[in-house]
Amino acid sequence: MAADIHVVPTQADGWAVEVEGSAGPAELFETQEEAIKVGTERARRDKVELLIHGRDGQIRERNSFGNDPRNIKG
Repeated sequence: MAADIHVVPTQADGWAVEVEGSAGPAELFETQEEAIKVGTERARRDKVELLIHGRDGQIRERNSFGNDPRNIKG
């Protein structure tokens, strides 16, 4: 199963797209908008969740592009 994708701030005032649990290098971007675009494309392709973090590191948005296990009527 593929791992979730995170858009996170970097120490150099940029943004990174990271694969959850990966020890490999992150993809780096100058703006959060660029990182979200690439992260969204990867999450859609891999059918996983995209988690977007703010500058404070807190998750501010989540988007599921895969199998949503919740059983919510409506």
